[in-house]
Amino acid sequence: MSRRASAHPPLPLEDTIFISLQKTADSLALEAEQLFKPHGLTGTQYNVLRILRGAEPEGLACRSIGERMISHDPDMTRLLDRMEKRDLISRQRQTDDRRVIKTRITPAGLALLKGLDQPVRELHKRQFHHLPAARLKTLAQLLEEVRARGPE
Repeated sequence: MSRRASAHPPLPLEDTIFISLQKTADSLALEAEQLFKPHGLTGTQYNVLRILRGAEPEGLACRSIGERMISHDPDMTRLLDRMEKRDLISRQRQTDDRRVIKTRITPAGLALLKGLDQPVRELHKRQFHHLPAARLKTLAQLLEEVRARGPE
């Protein structure tokens, strides 16, 4: 009696890579979320603080924060509301253009971020320590090429 063929043909390589990237990103992000959780932060909130630290002292409008995010958050305003209630950020309407509200990181936000800098670096080192530097560099270049592709 012959073996029955698989009900599904093998996935195309591109599909397999896409799924692998999604699973890898999820796994890495989950580890980061566990690092942020005791500090009352989500990965998205950490990303906002990191972006705002880089935008000091000018701050950024909500839309600019959203454009710089690693992953899109559909309700940036509510996210910023929660962070402002914790005194991690401040928002102020601009006098020259009342439509624009600038968001800045507060001293409390800067202190929290500073305390996380080293643990985050150590986490990333642990996450990738098993790969030689040359392979990590190649991986970084390949991922950049995927992101930099032109419109289809």
